[in-house]
Amino acid sequence: MIKKVLIANRGEIAVRIIRACREMGIETVAVYSEADKEALHTQLADEAVCIGPAPSAQSYLSMENILSATLTSGADAIHPGFGFLSENSRFAELCEQCNITFIGPPSTVIASLGNKQAAKNTMANAGVPIIPGGKNPIYTVEEGMKEAETIGYPVIIKAALGGGGKGMRVADTPADFEESFRTAQKETQMAFGDSTMYVEHFVRHPRHIEFQIMADKFGNVIHLGERHGNVVALGERDCSVQRNHQKMIEESPCEVISDELRARMGEAAVKAAKAAGYENAGTIEFLLDKEGRFYFMEMNTRIQVEHPVTEWVTGVDLVKEQIRIASGLPLSCKQEDIQLTGHAIECRINAENPSKGFRPSPGTITDMYFPGGKGIRIDSAVYSGYTIPPYYDSMIAKVIVWAKNRTEAIRKMQSALGEVIIEGIDTNVDYQYEILDHPDFQSGNTDVEFIERMEADK
Repeated sequence: MIKKVLIANRGEIAVRIIRACREMGIETVAVYSEADKEALHTQLADEAVCIGPAPSAQSYLSMENILSATLTSGADAIHPGFGFLSENSRFAELCEQCNITFIGPPSTVIASLGNKQAAKNTMANAGVPIIPGGKNPIYTVEEGMKEAETIGYPVIIKAALGGGGKGMRVADTPADFEESFRTAQKETQMAFGDSTMYVEHFVRHPRHIEFQIMADKFGNVIHLGERHGNVVALGERDCSVQRNHQKMIEESPCEVISDELRARMGEAAVKAAKAAGYENAGTIEFLLDKEGRFYFMEMNTRIQVEHPVTEWVTGVDLVKEQIRIASGLPLSCKQEDIQLTGHAIECRINAENPSKGFRPSPGTITDMYFPGGKGIRIDSAVYSGYTIPPYYDSMIAKVIVWAKNRTEAIRKMQSALGEVIIEGIDTNVDYQYEILDHPDFQSGNTDVEFIERMEADK
């Protein structure tokens, strides 16, 4: 069993991993940049090591500094969380070479699936439906324009490595392409330290549906769901409420998916994982169009920001399962053990000002209160007096609720958001409440362009 984990991350996901390790009797090591000296994860871990200056490139993206901290501290494993180096195959490979357990899939699997273009090729060969797109990595505007002309507009330009909505731009016409490509590529380089892009057809008005899978080293691939006779109805997360490809609200299960469609999509997700020889936690992401056709979009080879909604409806601790699998243990549950119960919703709370173009709002939190009670979970790393640095993602908390059905879950979330107090900075709490109160959201009539329509109607 893993004995000591270094968390190569910051913020709420670092705190989440530390808590899971505590419950498993595992020691933890936090790493932090100079800007995060007073961060909560540094205070909760058994040890804390500074790994460099504030910019991510010199700290949280520095493989050398993180590996050095791991070896110096005596940690035998690294949990990468999400973002930063979590989907970097080179980092996972270096961990393997240093005999450090990487809590995630093997480096070869990350390379084949973390690279979204390579992943699409793998899925196509396995018979999983894919979005029409190019088969080659793109490095220049000229290469991208040739691909776009072959695919047909509109197209979406994406980072080949990484995720989280970063490095993505839509080009509706050839005239839009150059600026969209350069912007997406610059963002990709800054976020992931890589400038490889790919281009695919842009599906209008789809839902963003993702399936959580878990796979151990014994060939068992599980999609979290429930069994109906000989058909497995698989659990999913609806992540359609997005702004600029950044998820804002996630829920499980999806209100509009039938048992039959859920089974087909879930079977495709399991087929995708098996085709890749997958291990550990992963998420298969699909686009679902208005006609009920679904397409593989990408696979995230890491834990997701929105994993708590799956934990609520299944009762499975995904982070603990990750650690168990990385330790060489089998999954603690079988497919038939999993039952989907109730409905869960997550709202991401960001330090930003929606009325000013969602401008980031770093600064000191002067007062703070989060709600509690039955069916309410808060994942956060901020506290009263904490100063939010301007160098990182603006998400400061996640409010997650569970109820017997979707209507009750929406009301519970509205009640919870109404109790949130965060003073000293601007947040998107009121904006999230506005989304929940919208008739289309309440009726389940959403897709990835819902926010754009809501803004246009104001």
